[in-house]
Amino acid sequence: MTRTADTPRVGEDVTSARLFVALGDSFTEGVGDPDARLPNGVRGWADRVAEKLAKAEPGWRYANLAVRSKRIREVVTDQLDAALRLHPTLITLYAGGNDVLDPGTEIRSILEDYERLVKALSETGATLLLFTGYDVPLYPVVWLFRRRNHAYNEGVRRIAQKYGATLVDYWTFDGYQDRRMWSADRLHLSKFGHKLLAARVLDVLAVRHSITPKQFDALESRSTSRWLADQGQWVRDWVVPLLHRKIRRVTLGDWTEPRWPHPVEVPPKGGLRRLMRERAEGARE
Repeated sequence: MTRTADTPRVGEDVTSARLFVALGDSFTEGVGDPDARLPNGVRGWADRVAEKLAKAEPGWRYANLAVRSKRIREVVTDQLDAALRLHPTLITLYAGGNDVLDPGTEIRSILEDYERLVKALSETGATLLLFTGYDVPLYPVVWLFRRRNHAYNEGVRRIAQKYGATLVDYWTFDGYQDRRMWSADRLHLSKFGHKLLAARVLDVLAVRHSITPKQFDALESRSTSRWLADQGQWVRDWVVPLLHRKIRRVTLGDWTEPRWPHPVEVPPKGGLRRLMRERAEGARE
């Protein structure tokens, strides 16, 4: 864990308002972890981290500005100023995964934009967490992107050290080789994957929690015909719609709003689902 000497530690009572702000794309929005009771119909690792922070130390507020499909430049345009205005205590940033999956984008250009974003966030004095990217299991095309992802990760590590950020080295985490950690699209974490990541982030922050990663039974072997059928279904359900959106130059994020654009105080008991329930009850009165 790397930090500057004057960066407040999570849990230190250095301010009357402890605020966690999450920035990024679908990874942080929570895509792949459905929950109809929450905004955008998803939950995700960041919500879980916010809830455990509040349980460990009541009074934490939380804003999640992340929106699916966003590239780094869009995070800068749409999320950076909003985050800076909030004067956060804790910031998490995962951005660049969508850029890496755009073959025409140079990694050098991606990292230049990323560094400008990190520099601005580091100047807030907040605890800043950055993430490397995992080699997503996009079989059989993962090899096309692995080299680009590794170059991106090396850049993230260098930038984290340069700006005194804490690195969450997601690329090294055990457990994500199991396909059940991934949603059906193979790009986003499943509920199990989000829970494991929340636990790892809380461990990095040295926050006590009770999240227990899922222990899976061994996977049953698949015949060649079943494997081919699974690949065909994945291509029809996910790859073809994605290609159609790329051809039309649209993304799912074009009509998606941030889940928690304004800070909310997270109830230490019941968490964000309790907050939504209380809001619904208040609206009916």
